[in-house]
Amino acid sequence: MFTSTHPSLEDIVALAKRRGFVFPTSEIYGGLANSYDYGPLGAELLRNIRNEWWKQFIHKRRDMVGLDSQIMLHPETWVASGHVGSFSDPLVEDKVTAKRYRADHLIEAWLKEQKLESNEVQVENMRIEEMGEFIATKNITSPDGNPVTEPRSFNLLFETAIGSVAGEKSKVYLRGETAQGIFSNFKQILDSTRVQLPFGVGQIGKSFRNEITTGQFVFRTLEFEQAEIEYFFNPAQSDWKELFEDWKKSMWSFVTEILGIQAENLRWRQHTDKERSHYSKDTYDLDYNFSFGWKELWGIAYRTDYDLKQHINHSGKSLEYTDPYTGEKFVPHVIEPAVGVNRMFLMVLSDAYFYDAERQRTVLRLKPNLAPYKVAIFPLVKNKPEIVAKAEEVYQLCAVVAPTVWDDRGNIGKRYLSQDEIGTPACITIDYQTLEDNTVTWRDRDTTEQVRVAISDLAQRIRM
Repeated sequence: MFTSTHPSLEDIVALAKRRGFVFPTSEIYGGLANSYDYGPLGAELLRNIRNEWWKQFIHKRRDMVGLDSQIMLHPETWVASGHVGSFSDPLVEDKVTAKRYRADHLIEAWLKEQKLESNEVQVENMRIEEMGEFIATKNITSPDGNPVTEPRSFNLLFETAIGSVAGEKSKVYLRGETAQGIFSNFKQILDSTRVQLPFGVGQIGKSFRNEITTGQFVFRTLEFEQAEIEYFFNPAQSDWKELFEDWKKSMWSFVTEILGIQAENLRWRQHTDKERSHYSKDTYDLDYNFSFGWKELWGIAYRTDYDLKQHINHSGKSLEYTDPYTGEKFVPHVIEPAVGVNRMFLMVLSDAYFYDAERQRTVLRLKPNLAPYKVAIFPLVKNKPEIVAKAEEVYQLCAVVAPTVWDDRGNIGKRYLSQDEIGTPACITIDYQTLEDNTVTWRDRDTTEQVRVAISDLAQRIRM
């Protein structure tokens, strides 16, 4: 019997390291705060999530194209976007240890300790001055129990330089989001393709933020992946509310149907007027109920024509769209669905994690399209050359169809448990009967049922 209660974050972290999904970065040197590497299985799961996103939102839509822009853009890009001036978090410092913390996170932790609902105090609506007053009034301390400084703004952009000769370096930034590369390439996309409004541009890539707060595993890291879409349209011809709702439905469908996430662990949350960015007419977050609470997974915002106009003003270049039928020139508006790939990764692990009390096993009930390996090949024994040779033949057949893993370690029972824990949907055992009739034992991950299947039918069965 499966229990569907949320695993703790500690459970996920332990599984991820033990089974090769996620490792602490530079562990042999003591690690690096807010930084993780994705191991052999994690790399496969991440790739599958990326591929599904690209397939659903780029390849399957006639109104979408893809892009892969640089991590380092012209520094004026980030001035135009507002990141240099206002891309910041509220920072406080422990007066004794000098450790830094986000003011809003300290307040949220205090509310949790006081067993107060977060909706009783709208932390996301607080200005930085209000956070400081709240911390002082409630005598909120650091996690070490020490007083903290007044909150101040801490810019999240990573600053670096181009050039190796002293005095000739040029300041640049590691991008804080992938969206700006889409806006700065808008005219080149128009000139080089046959796209017409409404259309969207999607991109998956690395972004960087100088995060203050540590913890929550891969949910908040210095380096992360984003999958962002900028969907451009003419507000005089398209109702933004209808487009907005269409995108919300697509986002929900992707998470529940393609990623297989349980709907009861998801919710929509609309940003309040104080929380919403000044250029946005409406913003929603699709939240997931992680073990550490409801947190944003995927955001969608109606950004009007703010971004393109900012880049027009700062670059002096026209980013207008010319209607091919009327000749009208105007700056398109945009709806932006933006998701963190690493957050989807953590959500998928959390949602798929089950404990089978009856069989005393941990199972990752990943959808087959996401599983790092679709099938595992087991030679019943490894000291019988004819069985090993037949198993190798079956492996080669399966590997052409889907990612396949070979496992000949220990007894069959332990091999099953090992594959259950990494989410492999099916295990195929090659035994003595295989040598007689060319059938194998097919064992299902979720039900543990075993059936005999002809080798000639394996390819079709794996594709199902």
